Amino acid sequence: MVEWIMEPLGYSFFLRGLFAGLAVSVACGMLSGFIVWRGMAFLGDALAHAILPGIVVSVMFGFSMFLGAMGAAVVSVVAIGAITGQRGFKDDTAIGVIFTGAFALGIVLMNRVSTFKDLSHILFGSILGVGTGDVTAIAAVALIVVIMVSLFYKELLVTSFDPTHAIAIGLSPTVIQYGLLFLVAATTVISVQTVGVVLVLALLVTPAAAASLLSKNLPVIIVMSIGFAAFSVLAGFYASYYLDLASGAAIVLTLTLVFSAVFAMAKVKAGLLRKQ
Repeated sequence: MVEWIMEPLGYSFFLRGLFAGLAVSVACGMLSGFIVWRGMAFLGDALAHAILPGIVVSVMFGFSMFLGAMGAAVVSVVAIGAITGQRGFKDDTAIGVIFTGAFALGIVLMNRVSTFKDLSHILFGSILGVGTGDVTAIAAVALIVVIMVSLFYKELLVTSFDPTHAIAIGLSPTVIQYGLLFLVAATTVISVQTVGVVLVLALLVTPAAAASLLSKNLPVIIVMSIGFAAFSVLAGFYASYYLDLASGAAIVLTLTLVFSAVFAMAKVKAGLLRKQ
């Protein structure tokens, strides 16, 4: 068993991927609770798809994929905010317009510059292929997320559950919302290398969805979310290495199994309490 665990650790590419995956799990776990409790799951999915054209453009012109994706994410956040600000438009309408348009543009650009096979890692992730530069960027963003959430935890909490009270005490829910959106956007960008555009929503939503079945205390949910995400990255990572599976799919399937197990436990516990 020990040999099975230690063998992959002798390869530098495995260590880079492992560190990157754990950093992503921390960033996603920190934000997952706020995303679920604020009902932002659709927005997380939209951002994951909206960054596709930025990634493809970076491939076309040979600059950092992170910069391309981050640029597209910022443009998407600003565009969603601008459309939402217009009278008569709701959040889901703005998100739907930007999400579908940006993703379609990304697919068109993919067809122009390369084959689907060449860029499939963008859609489905390639955690075993992360480079040193990728690891540095991922670690930096994860650290920023941890610092910002820690510094503005009370503001995020108040605006999440009582926007009226937040305004009364001098906070701006809109500013806090934009700040959270940019953190989600940055986390989405670093998660793409791990699980890909198609599956990144799972890391942003499923950990807190599982944790919410066990606790209603937000700090506890955040800690459990990080734990669930980290475990899924580890298990999926080893499965990807030994079974030659797509890394993103392996991680997300593990996370889904974790959620299923927690859901079953919660159901059993609820049944036992009703019988008492």
